[in-house]
Parts: sequence; C-alpha cells; structure tokens
Amino acid sequence: MTAAATALAWSGYPERVEERSDALRKVLGAVTYVAGRGRTGRERLRRIVAQVHACEAALPPVDAELLRARAAELRPRLRRSGWTEPLAAEAFALVRAAAGLTLGLRHHDVQLVGGWAMLQGMLAEMETGEGKTLTATLVAATAALAGQAVHVVTVNDYLAQRDAQALRPLYEALGLTLGCIVHGMEPAQRRQAYGCDVCYCSNKELTFDYLRDRLTLGGRPRPIAAQLGRLAPGREQEPPLLRGLQFAIVDEADSVLIDEARTPLVLATQQDSGREEATYRQALALAHALGEADYRIEGDHLELTSSGHERLVQLAAGLGGLWTGPRRRERLVLQALTALELFHRDKHYLVQDGKVLIIDENTGRLMPDRAWEQGLHQLIELKEGCALSAQRTTLARISYQIFFRRYLHLCGMTGTASEVAGELWAVYRLRVARIETDKPVRRLLRPERVFARAEDKWQAVLAAIRASQSAGRPVLVGTRSVGASEELAALLERSEIAFRLLNARQDAAEAEIVSEAGQPGRVTVATNMAGRGTDIKLAAGVAQEGGLLVVCTERHDSGRIDRQLYGRCGRQGDPGECLTFLSLEDELCETYLPATARLAARLGNRRGEVPAWAGRPLLVLAQALAERTHSRTRRELLKAGQSQEDLLAFSGRGE
Repeated sequence: MTAAATALAWSGYPERVEERSDALRKVLGAVTYVAGRGRTGRERLRRIVAQVHACEAALPPVDAELLRARAAELRPRLRRSGWTEPLAAEAFALVRAAAGLTLGLRHHDVQLVGGWAMLQGMLAEMETGEGKTLTATLVAATAALAGQAVHVVTVNDYLAQRDAQALRPLYEALGLTLGCIVHGMEPAQRRQAYGCDVCYCSNKELTFDYLRDRLTLGGRPRPIAAQLGRLAPGREQEPPLLRGLQFAIVDEADSVLIDEARTPLVLATQQDSGREEATYRQALALAHALGEADYRIEGDHLELTSSGHERLVQLAAGLGGLWTGPRRRERLVLQALTALELFHRDKHYLVQDGKVLIIDENTGRLMPDRAWEQGLHQLIELKEGCALSAQRTTLARISYQIFFRRYLHLCGMTGTASEVAGELWAVYRLRVARIETDKPVRRLLRPERVFARAEDKWQAVLAAIRASQSAGRPVLVGTRSVGASEELAALLERSEIAFRLLNARQDAAEAEIVSEAGQPGRVTVATNMAGRGTDIKLAAGVAQEGGLLVVCTERHDSGRIDRQLYGRCGRQGDPGECLTFLSLEDELCETYLPATARLAARLGNRRGEVPAWAGRPLLVLAQALAERTHSRTRRELLKAGQSQEDLLAFSGRGE
C-alpha cells in the first residue's frame, strides 16, 4: 500500500483509508517498485529457512499439549512485537510441527520461503502443485497468533469448505478457532465464522458481507456516530458481520485480483418488474428489427452505427412514452442487442427449471444468487422464454480493486502472476516473489496444433484421447464453456469412449469426479471447474506410463488461465504432458480477428491443419487483444469507483 494510506481503527472494525494518488505519488510508486525489487530476491527470503530449522532443533518431541502451550506462550510476544523474523521462525516451526502431528504432512523449505514472502506483504508465485494450501497455514496461523482477524480468500465455496475441513485439526492444535463462510448461511452463522481467529471464504461472499456491513454502519465506520447510535433509545443496530479488514491471504490471487476485477459487485434488493415487462419486450422487438448494418461489434463492445440511429428513430416512431427520449431509447435497445448478440446460452448462463443462472466465466461455476443489472438479466430471460424475475435496485456497489486495497495487510499466492506483476503493484502495491519448486518440473508442453475448422480440431482431440487411453494414461480435456464440453461429450459417446463430464450442470458430483480423474485410462471432460485449485491424484502405476495428459481445446482470454489448466499435470515432480488443439473458428478469433482468421483458414492442408507460422501467431495476437481489452476495462472500473467515492465524500454521505 502507499505511504499515504492510513489505517482507520474503530471498535473492532479496522480498515485502511487511502488517499487519492496524484501524479507525483504515481511516479514515486514506480520508482519504489523498481528500487525494491531486491526485496523479493530468493537469498533474502530464504534466510527464514535456517532460522526455522534452528527453532525446530530446539523443540522437544511435540504432542498436542506441548503444541498448545507453546502457541499460547508465543501469542503475547507476537502481539507485542509483530512477526519479526525470529518470532515468525518460531511460529513457522510450531505450525510445521502441528502439520506433522495432525495431518501427517511437513512443510517443505520452499513453502517456508513462500510463507515468509506473504508475511512481508508480497504475492508468492508458486508453481502449480507446490502446496499453496498448506503454505497458507504458516501465514494464517502466525497472523492469527499475533491477534489479527485473518481471512483466507479463495475463488469458490467448494475450495473454501474443502480447505477449512482439511486444515481444521492443524489450527485447533495451535489453540486457534477456524470458521468457514459458504453461500446460504444466516447472518448469525456468518458473524460467528468471521469471529474466529481464521476464516476461510470465497471472494464474492466476503465482499458482499462487507457491503452489508457498510449499509449497517451507514458508510465508512464512524466511531462517534456509532457509539451515539448505540446509546440512543430505539436506535440499536445489528453488529457488523466482519471484524474489519485486517489481514487477507488471497489464494489464486491473479484470478481474484485481476480476472474477476472487471465486474463491480453490486448489492441489490428486488422490486416488482411487472411494469417493465412490456418495455423489455418492445426493446427486444426493436433489436430484432435492426439489420447487421445498423450496429457493430468490436470484441465485447457493441454500438449503433449512423444508419442504426436513423433506423431506430423510424422504428420507435409512434410508440410514445419513454421511446420518445433518444438516450433512454438507445440505452434500452443496446441492452437488448447485448442480450441477443453477446450473451449465449451454455456459455454465459444456463437455463434450469425455467430460470437463467449465470456461469462464472473464470471458474465455470453457477452463481444462482447473482443477476446482471440494468435490465440485462430480464432481457435474457425474455429471450429464453423464461418467467421474468424481479428487477433489482442497487443498494451498494464496490470493485475488487477498491475493496482489497482497504486491507491493513494484503498478501496472496498463485501459480500465474508474472505476466501481471506490473498491474498488481500499480493497483494493490503487491510485489510478486517467484518461489522455486521443491522438485524439478517434469511437465512436457507439446507445440500447439491449429486447425481451420472446429470439426477438424475435435477429430484430432479424439485421436489423442484414444492413443492415451490405450496406453493406460488418464486424460483431462479442458473446454472453455458448458456448450463446448457437451459437444465433445456427444462426440465421445458416438465414438464409444467412456468418460466423465464436469461442468456447471454436474457441480454436485465435483469431488467424486476429481477424485477418480487420475485413474488409468480415465477420460475427464471439464470446464474451468477443473482448473484452479484442483489437485488430481495419480493412481498407482500412472506415473510410470507418463502421468496425466492434459488436452487444451481452446485458448482463454488470458494465457494465465491456460497455464492453470496445464498445471493440473506434472505436479510435485510427477511426469505429465500437455497437448493443445486450436481452431480458427474458436471464440478468440471469431471475436477479435474474424477476417484475418478466415484468410488464414485457406492455408489448411487436407486434414484442415494450418501451418504453425500462420496459425499460432494469429491466436497469440487474438489473446493479446483480449488481455488488453480486459486491462482497459479494469482501469476504467477503478477510475469509476474512485470517482463515485469522491462524489459520495463530497456529499457527506460516506459510501
């Protein structure tokens, strides 16, 4: 965080108040980033290892009673002095001993280095499979013993619940309480979980609970106003859910802080949308009446052409009411066009039991309690023939950039951060520390193969699956959407190849499917649900056959997401292999380089395969354009959030 940022502490709800950066502070921040690169040096961070070893040597044989006593003795010293290097080494030695006693696991030296980097406020980039979940216990337990309210933030409820359940014995052995937040919990249950020393939660549940606290507190915590509110008769208010924003460990940090930071989080209440239904139907009718020349689509942006403006005026003539206002008219029709052209079933959403359910594009999971705002959700419901849900009125909103910058101590871990190190520093003041692997990586990345048509690509994928299955190797096939996963599933069925399918429709069976994905000859087709955080254990004998084969069937908008898929194999020294089959009809090319892709497709051979010199650079360029577009969206969202903060502060309303 910047030097200009100060902590705001208030009766159990501390958070950071950040002064707006001016041009000078931005320059100083850039100089600080360059000058401080030495802080992430391996030798500097590795000093903690020798100190932990020395502390372990001084420990007598440990049992549950001794562990709890040593942790209790360490608490006041950590609270008084903070996690200095000697005290952190003591804490790490205790956590390491607790892990061995309760879990039968022992932190590797490289995990000690990653933990120390996070205690220094850095983002530890650890290769996939290096045990980030266990590394987090070093940091969480040390900070909790120091009196901090620790939030371990991960990308979904499944991982939060899985990790909390697996690690509970370790924390309890140290005398620490552990809570877990999942969707559907009552406020009292949430308050109790956040009241624990360490709380595991997903980024979305945490941020929405913070927004609920903001509504309860009437904006930023104001000590005097809050105390008066408690004393005034009839003005008692519910206590906040959280204990403030003290210490956050963000797992899969690039996903949470970068990929998901393109969309603001909006806390809303429902209102009757019956009166709006006729308006939305008219908007869809007008959008259907427009021709291809009346609007243009560039990436994920849509706008009317000059002929579209004129055509819309003609179509709306005589409708009266709000359709006489050009700005409101164009906004509604653009939303309708967005629903028709940019949002697709089985990719952006599912239709289940007559309801439109949003799919999180980064995790592949359903978000049943989420809805698009400004009427977009209702327009998609009408497009799909579903009953109209209640429209939502915004109560509070915030972006991840603003939210996570409010933590007094922010750190994280991921396997893919180097590509966005500059943005992580510029937005969150997080340095990336690359941590070496415990064992050499034995993952083979084969050259990408590019095909002109999607049909030819799928045939090549089938051939690779057959070859691997006959050799007794398990195969994980990654797809970008539910629709693509089900298209491949249909091909496998016709080819009489046994498989398991994991997408948003099968989320209830996720743990079972993942647990069997490393069996010999097993074929698993999955969306991003089998990406980040998924650990596929290899069955006996599989490593000798070459380990898990990962097949990537489409590039994502970010190369980091592709790397996460590759990281499901070749973990912790195991062998693994990655194959990539792409098509010039894939979404990236169709969205960002449609004309160029059609030209390159003419170079395909009899099997439809495009020469490497033509196909690969094209897809690399399309992915780079997507990443640049999303980066611009994040910058604009951050600026909009800061402007909103300034306006609310000027009005005296807080947030």
